Amino acid sequence: MSFGLLGPVGLSACTATEAPPPAPTTEAPPPASTTEAPPPASTTEARTIPPLPDSGDIDAGTYLVTSFAENFEITVPDGWSGDGDGLGKDDPDHPDDMAVFVGWWHSDHVPTDACAWQGALVEVNPSAKAFVDAMMAQTSTSSTPPVEVVVGDYSGVEFDLSVEGDLDIKACDNGQFCVHSEYSNLCTRWYSSAAERETYRVVNLNGQRAMFWMVQFHESINPELTREARAVFDSIVFKVRQVTS
Repeated sequence: MSFGLLGPVGLSACTATEAPPPAPTTEAPPPASTTEAPPPASTTEARTIPPLPDSGDIDAGTYLVTSFAENFEITVPDGWSGDGDGLGKDDPDHPDDMAVFVGWWHSDHVPTDACAWQGALVEVNPSAKAFVDAMMAQTSTSSTPPVEVVVGDYSGVEFDLSVEGDLDIKACDNGQFCVHSEYSNLCTRWYSSAAERETYRVVNLNGQRAMFWMVQFHESINPELTREARAVFDSIVFKVRQVTS
């Protein structure tokens, strides 16, 4: 900064003008962009589950089934085949005979007596409790007490079922041991042998029933097949639908 000097000539004053401060050496930042950068892409992709084929041999994998009020998933190993309402596998030692089966078709009639079933198929309401109560009251069958289970996001009960004592199935109505049916005048699920064993799982879908069963058809089945069938049976899970706005 320079100062004005008082000069001797003519006693006149002369004041010098101050110089402006130097310009700043730091440049201003560029204006912010008005366009926001897109968010980074999610690293998690939505899981797509294929529908279970209607029939034929099934490739190993997890499938979606839409038979009930809510959809469920089921995981199948190699060697299983389907018919739309269930999955089965043959016994390698008896290739013409199905060894194990996991089924889930609709049934809304339960006979009061599984052997003398003609004229005794009683319609039950759509609740899980109604079906379980009817099965527990059914005569000619032997069942274990129902135990509570969880099937994905829903609860239910599980019990085992078999023929009571040494009953002769050939002496039953139409030669069939009928445990439940879709109809009031004919049977759609019956035993052809007293050696059959089943495990049932009945699920409460907010008042609507979903019912599954696992069958072992013969006593001489390889235990590995039974364990495999149980794994398929246990893989069934319901997922509550996510509602988006």
